Amino acid sequence: MSDTAKKHQSIRLFKNPILEALTHVHPSLPFIIWIPVVSYLMYTTIAETELGWVNIGFYFLTGLLFWTLTEYGMHRYVFHHQAKTPVGKYLVFLFHGIHHDDPQDPSRLVMPPVISLTLGPAFYFLFLMAFGPVNGVPFFSGFMVGYLVYDYIHFAVHHFRPRTAWGHTRKDHHMKHHFMADKAKWGVSSSLWDRIFKTFG
Repeated sequence: MSDTAKKHQSIRLFKNPILEALTHVHPSLPFIIWIPVVSYLMYTTIAETELGWVNIGFYFLTGLLFWTLTEYGMHRYVFHHQAKTPVGKYLVFLFHGIHHDDPQDPSRLVMPPVISLTLGPAFYFLFLMAFGPVNGVPFFSGFMVGYLVYDYIHFAVHHFRPRTAWGHTRKDHHMKHHFMADKAKWGVSSSLWDRIFKTFG
């Protein structure tokens, strides 16, 4: 963990130390968990099926694109859900409100494994049912690569100074969501769906 992460005083969410520990994530952990999984799935698809490179590429890229829509939808409708009950408001705060209260906490910028390891298999079997046991695998692999891209773009825009025009665009887009347009600019890894759904701000 960086010196910044060590010095940062996180907002405590749980009195129970185990539950509290589960809300903090080293930024390398999603990569360590999911790259071997995606690599294995893609290897088995290439080595053990007759899907072909064009079809593999098509389903992988379609899965990647579908992630950007999922990211947009989850951010807009789940993480910023306008809950009416105390329990609902508390859950929204745990999911995402804590990030808006403390956006520079380096241990809460990537998705906790307890969530990704729950949602990941659910999406995997959903995609297998939707596209079949062969096509669903590269679709899921692209989807998970999209998730990793999202996680690391999100970490980077909060903790690094971008050196490219694209990096400046992503950081500016997300920072405006935090500080100027909290009901717009839902995309983090892409602005595509913000433009399509007219929430660019």
